[in-house]
Amino acid sequence: MPNLVAELNSLDFSVYIGGPLQAAVQAQNAASMAQVNFIQSVGFEEDPSSTATNPLPKKLRYVDFNYKKSVPNPDYDSSLPTGPSNQKFIDSEVTIAVPFLTTLSIPCLRIEEVVIDFNAKLTSTETSNVSSEFAASAELGINYKIVNFKASASYKRTSNSGSNIEKTYNMGVHVRAVNDEIPAGLDRVLTMLEDSIASVNN
Repeated sequence: MPNLVAELNSLDFSVYIGGPLQAAVQAQNAASMAQVNFIQSVGFEEDPSSTATNPLPKKLRYVDFNYKKSVPNPDYDSSLPTGPSNQKFIDSEVTIAVPFLTTLSIPCLRIEEVVIDFNAKLTSTETSNVSSEFAASAELGINYKIVNFKASASYKRTSNSGSNIEKTYNMGVHVRAVNDEIPAGLDRVLTMLEDSIASVNN
């Protein structure tokens, strides 16, 4: 009879269980680094005056929006009739400089749950083979008044037995990832950037 307990003890659970967990940790680390690289490559740009001998810090990247806005005419005279030269409102072109990062959705992926399902199935089968052989022969001879009769028989029985173990391993890994909230420090930075949005009337 095989020792099924020994078979189970021979399984390296540190590989089956620890492997997916280690992969999840590495994936979380990769997601964090992707966020850092995204902010650096998209939110900032090289200073034009930066050189190899005199490197300067990167500058915050802005995007400019131009649009026309109707504003009160400071030269309007209510005592005069309204006309092309005396209007209550005039069109003013406005330029808004907005930090590029505030207009984008910053990737912030977080692994919330990792479920590992590992099933080991060991099936022991006992086998036994029995075979038998029987052989017989007879001879009858008649010579005048003497009768000769010869007979022989043989019987052979062989048997063998053994055991067979069938191993079946099933493994399923369920990973649930969610788009996490922006870290508090980054949220404060984005709030400060929003406060830096400036509009200029041309």
